[in-house]
Parts: sequence; C-alpha cells; structure tokens
Amino acid sequence: MCMKHQTSITINEEIMLKVKDKLREGSFRNQSHIFEFAVRKLLEENNDTS
Repeated sequence: MCMKHQTSITINEEIMLKVKDKLREGSFRNQSHIFEFAVRKLLEENNDTS
C-alpha cells in the first residue's frame, strides 16, 4: 500500500476555479485526486517516474 503525505500549495484563483469545475463534473474524487493526477502526468511527460 502506498503511504500518502499531506502538503499545502498556493495556486492562483483561475486554476482553482478550473479545479472546482472538474470536481463538479465528477471527473475526480477530490482536490487531492486532481493534483496527484496532474503531478503524475507531469512526471510521466518528463520521464521522471520511478
């Protein structure tokens, strides 16, 4: 099982509104799910996954 770590980020309002839109669409379970998905995709695109 993968251990989760809590963190805090600061983002601009425009991005946060888009995150909330995605949550309303039901595409993701919660904000953590969205950000984890986004970071994983970024790492994969840069071949930085382990």
